[in-house]
Amino acid sequence: MDNIKIKSLGPIKEANINFGDLTLFVGPQASGKSILLQVIKLILDKNHIKKTLEQYSYIWGNDADKILNRYLGEGMSSIWNEETIIKFDGKSFTKDSLISKKGRKEKDENKDESIFYIPAQRVVCLNNGWPRFFNEYDDSAPYVLRHFGETLRQLLENGIEDDKDDIIFPQSQRLKESLRDSFNESIFHDGKIILDQSGKKRLKLNIDGTSLPYMAWSAGQKEFLPLLLSFYYLCPSSKVSRKNAIRYVIIEEPEMGLHPQAIESVILQVIDLLSRDYKVIISTHSPVLLEFAWAFNFLKQANAKDETLFELFNVRKTSTFTRLFKNFLKEKHLNTYYFDRKNNSVSIKDISSLDAGSDDLAISEWGGLSSFASKASEIVSKSVANEE
Repeated sequence: MDNIKIKSLGPIKEANINFGDLTLFVGPQASGKSILLQVIKLILDKNHIKKTLEQYSYIWGNDADKILNRYLGEGMSSIWNEETIIKFDGKSFTKDSLISKKGRKEKDENKDESIFYIPAQRVVCLNNGWPRFFNEYDDSAPYVLRHFGETLRQLLENGIEDDKDDIIFPQSQRLKESLRDSFNESIFHDGKIILDQSGKKRLKLNIDGTSLPYMAWSAGQKEFLPLLLSFYYLCPSSKVSRKNAIRYVIIEEPEMGLHPQAIESVILQVIDLLSRDYKVIISTHSPVLLEFAWAFNFLKQANAKDETLFELFNVRKTSTFTRLFKNFLKEKHLNTYYFDRKNNSVSIKDISSLDAGSDDLAISEWGGLSSFASKASEIVSKSVANEE
């Protein structure tokens, strides 16, 4: 997955995106970020999606519009019109590409999943602290939400807990110790996530001697739980043998409900994903992620040493972070794209330099994420000058 070119897809007028090891998408709501990400998933994983839908008694059929409605959600097929052009790594992908060709042998079709998609609506997949079944959603729910929730449900059903006390977090066999400690300090504060099997299975948070049901958790803890389980799925323990072909990870708005310190913890986990050779795409509204992108590119251009990352994240020099940061600045590449919406039309711009001195406001204001801070600073400075 190196490049995608698009013309006339939903609100997106045009796009030419080169993917880095980590690629960030920024832009206002309803600017086409989710549509584009779901289409990327559809292009790469069409056969796996078809197999999964048929497994749950859905009919794929030979009507491209119905397939799109089933995948994107009811009424969404109109985003793909007669003028839509999509080229993925130089190969054209049309509506007709969704329809299985007659006579093609099933064994010739790759049905492995290559993209793990973490949707923005991920908290919806949890019902009272337990993931919902694939078929529990109505027709408006996109496939990526259904499949995400079902993946987490199967992960929990198959057992991910230690062999003691049904503890889901923290686990000695899941995630690197320094990363677990970071999540504990920024999100759970010595609380433990426990699998309660006294009635219906559900997850509870034990903290200060009190057992809290899911709906009583903080907003950040509730939003982070599906992310935590996703990281468990993507980073299996050495005891777990899970054969799959997943090479890419899409995360929509990982910052939702989280304090900036917790967002930094998530970034550290993303660095761990990159160290495992996943390519990661993140859509975000968080200045923290853009600040990281800016710092990364600046340090990379300056040939900074790995040690600067310890200072950037304010973490101790543990063996885990030493391994994660080794050659990270030298070997990885980070790209940032801005979904620029004007007059109900979106053009996607490469703003990877994030140069605050650029004449292009899309670049200097980091896709609008730094515009308020810049404006506030300017107004305060003027006010102070006038008082003097």
